[in-house]
Amino acid sequence: MPKQTFFNLSEEKRQSLIAAAEKEFSRVPLVKASVSNIIKMAGIPRGSFYQYFENIEDLYHYLVDLETQKRKKLFINYLKKHNGDIISAATELYKNFLEEMPDENELNFFKFAMLNVTHRVETSLTNFLVDQMDRKQYDEIISLVDKDLLNITNDDEIFHCINIVTSVALRNFIEKFTKELSDEEAIKNFTVDMNLLKHGLYKSEGEHV
Repeated sequence: MPKQTFFNLSEEKRQSLIAAAEKEFSRVPLVKASVSNIIKMAGIPRGSFYQYFENIEDLYHYLVDLETQKRKKLFINYLKKHNGDIISAATELYKNFLEEMPDENELNFFKFAMLNVTHRVETSLTNFLVDQMDRKQYDEIISLVDKDLLNITNDDEIFHCINIVTSVALRNFIEKFTKELSDEEAIKNFTVDMNLLKHGLYKSEGEHV
């Protein structure tokens, strides 16, 4: 996470640094990214960069966390729209991510993230509900989910349901970029996975041969 000095900056200066970092991380993957390029675009001294972040990895993971927060807010909106249906909300979120990507920079940023996924990136992108500092948002998601649709026995299992769905989404994103699938192909694959989750992998006992 950024140091407090970063949050003490004006909104304009924070956004300038974030924009510079997004441009650099959309140009190359993290392992090839340069602090020099970022500070040059942001117009700040090298020493100032390290007053704001421990290193370039710290900045990168902050951007991933910001994107995750954006998707979490969208997920909440889609839960409301689909009356608490996790699968329908996740499917629309997935389609939104692919079809309404605002610009090439953000697309490339996520492409490099998916192609070079690490445990830290995976955790940020899949664990929607583990941030205990955001208890209000956690409680809101739990309250919105239509529990009658789910084969669960308590609210804690909603957490596992959502993490299963988001883990499947992450695997589909990785497959999209590694196999260079079109948006249509990726959405089709994701829909198949969601239908399997929704209806279950096993037949009911009465349907067994």
